[in-house]
Amino acid sequence: MTTPTPSSPALSASGLAPIRRVVTGDGTNGRSRIVEDGPSPAVRVVAERPGYRVTNLWCTGAAPSAFAAPDAIEAHQGVAPPPNGTVLRIIDIPPEPQDPQALQRALEATFANMYRDAHREVKPGEHPGMHRTDTVDYALMLEGELIAILDDEETVLRAGDVLIQRGTRHAWANRSGAPARIAFVLVSAR
Repeated sequence: MTTPTPSSPALSASGLAPIRRVVTGDGTNGRSRIVEDGPSPAVRVVAERPGYRVTNLWCTGAAPSAFAAPDAIEAHQGVAPPPNGTVLRIIDIPPEPQDPQALQRALEATFANMYRDAHREVKPGEHPGMHRTDTVDYALMLEGELIAILDDEETVLRAGDVLIQRGTRHAWANRSGAPARIAFVLVSAR
């Protein structure tokens, strides 16, 4: 069986193409097949942060997860997965504004509109995106470059790099002047 692939999608405000989500499953005859092929139904943007786009792709509600568990990503809110669950998302992050007040406003809007469940812990003089989540995150750089900021140091991540974020305080900065794309698998943790 041949499955048609979508034509090349238009670029978004981030300058990056939308994410194509392909979901597999078993048919009534027990044979594997593609059950969905197209854009994610859970794409979110923040008006106050042009070019910032979160594409939530899949969410599991328990571990181990049932293979045939229904797609619950449209109902998912916030940054964290359900207790004992996971969430897969890809985030397009535009370059940071040079004006510190504009950066502060953009990040406040991002956390207020999308990530209310993150523990914001910003101290004077720190990057305004500092936060902590109750998760272990597998962060995979797909395009561009980002800076992972921690309490004591920071490091540049480029396409192909992977960061394992284990519930520590952190922030993400895009100082490259070009859009960046990063994939996250968040696993509920304590």
